Amino acid sequence: MGVFIGGAWPYANGSLHLGHIASLLPGDILARYFRMKDEEVLYVSGSDCNGTPIAIKAKQEGVTPKAISDHFHKEFKECFLKLGFTYDCYTRTDTVNHHKTVQGIFLTLLENGYLYKKEIEQTYCDSCELFLPDRYVEGKCPHCGQSARGDQCDACSNILDPIELLGKSCKLCGKTPSIKKTEHFYFALSSFQSMLERLVKQAKISGKWRHNAIQLTERYLNEGLQDRAASRDLINGVSIPVKGYEEKKVYVWIEAVSGYYSASKQWPAEHDQNENNFWKEGTKAYYVHGKDNIPFHTIIWPAIISGTELKGLPTHIISNEYLTVEKKKLSTSRNWAVWIPDIVERYDPDSIRYFLTINAPENRDTDFSWKEFIYSHNSELLGAYGNFINRTLKFIEKNYHTIPKGTIDEEIKASIIELYDRTGKNIEAGHFKQALEEIFTFVRYANKYFDEREPWKDIKINPESCKNTISNCVLIITNLIQLLSPFLPFSSEEVKKLLGLKELKWQFIQLENAQITNVNPLFERIDVKQIEEELAKLNQAAK
Repeated sequence: MGVFIGGAWPYANGSLHLGHIASLLPGDILARYFRMKDEEVLYVSGSDCNGTPIAIKAKQEGVTPKAISDHFHKEFKECFLKLGFTYDCYTRTDTVNHHKTVQGIFLTLLENGYLYKKEIEQTYCDSCELFLPDRYVEGKCPHCGQSARGDQCDACSNILDPIELLGKSCKLCGKTPSIKKTEHFYFALSSFQSMLERLVKQAKISGKWRHNAIQLTERYLNEGLQDRAASRDLINGVSIPVKGYEEKKVYVWIEAVSGYYSASKQWPAEHDQNENNFWKEGTKAYYVHGKDNIPFHTIIWPAIISGTELKGLPTHIISNEYLTVEKKKLSTSRNWAVWIPDIVERYDPDSIRYFLTINAPENRDTDFSWKEFIYSHNSELLGAYGNFINRTLKFIEKNYHTIPKGTIDEEIKASIIELYDRTGKNIEAGHFKQALEEIFTFVRYANKYFDEREPWKDIKINPESCKNTISNCVLIITNLIQLLSPFLPFSSEEVKKLLGLKELKWQFIQLENAQITNVNPLFERIDVKQIEEELAKLNQAAK
């Protein structure tokens, strides 16, 4: 049975921030875990390189849209690499493969009777001389009255049509847009109401979708699904493959989610494999994203899959809530964000991964604060985990050189085996925070065990007892680095090399007779003075 993991596609018109990584990191944890279990895994994502915002940014900077998307696609790939993301295929939406795949999906939906033409009214800016992309129409949400874009209200999560907005204005020039008639293709989303109701019912029974995903999807279904535009008058994107409509583009909400399928076609073409292994009944299909993307993964994409007669509907929806920064809502326009290109250059990637997992917005919004980030590094990664490994291996290096052979404590062994089982179940269920918390509870137990056994005394008065203690500590370490490998891959790899292990697997392991040399601390202490420095930097940038 294959495991398909789709991570949401970041938009290639600006740098990644911590909010992006908080919502995407679970995908890499899942991929690493399932590979350690020798499952067949396909983990895909890519940069969203189509759309008017990129074209407008390019015009403002006097470059081509491709130059903008090339710059950020390269930056994204570098950031993901530095953070240890292990995508099997990280592609982009302006490839020939993606365009052809999306056009194929469009034509299949048309042939199957799920697309039809309709004359509609659309916002047009006479000043800018273009039909406005939905997110470039701003105003008040007709449902909750809060400020909203024409595609979606962040305050109440309603998907909108820009025509509905109250007090409309063009984001580019600020003027009130006019309304013009134009013909577009519409997707018969209402045809999938019953199928989606069954899908959500199954998800509620299985518990494999996050609560926010079920809640929001049920709200849309209870209101009754409405057919939605499938094409738009956009500057760049995937052209409609129908004669006479080539100038129009496939609407981004159909085009972008179809990237999961186009990426799954690109990967086998590059690796001589068959992507259909992951588009069949029985595939575990995980979709990892922020809560603003829920309806696109729980309604739109399942409807497209069904409408094109593909197999492999989403089985697991891992939809995070929002990450705030220093108790304030993250804002790219006000520069109130912690930017990934900056933080990965100055801090350990495992520290970033640890904090964003242990403090993950799995069920509610959570906050990133520099104080908590630095204190969690110093107390948990350095003070607990790194300290236990360092003190054990330094003791061996100094007193034995080679791991001593002692008697294994059966209770410790049983606890480790049980921890694999509990952690695996939590990861598969999307409970990453709980999984990591339980592992670190065991880390604290390991430090207490070392302290209570006092091997530094035993080595002189009871050498056999000391060997038993150190053997059990090594047993704990070898299994801890495997348990933590999906979460903290860099430090796990470092200790793996130190212990002379060939590979890390998701199974109990017992190591003997390895030579231990050149032991260095896994983590360095971060000076707490950096807290004030980082806060000052954040506030200065936001002015």
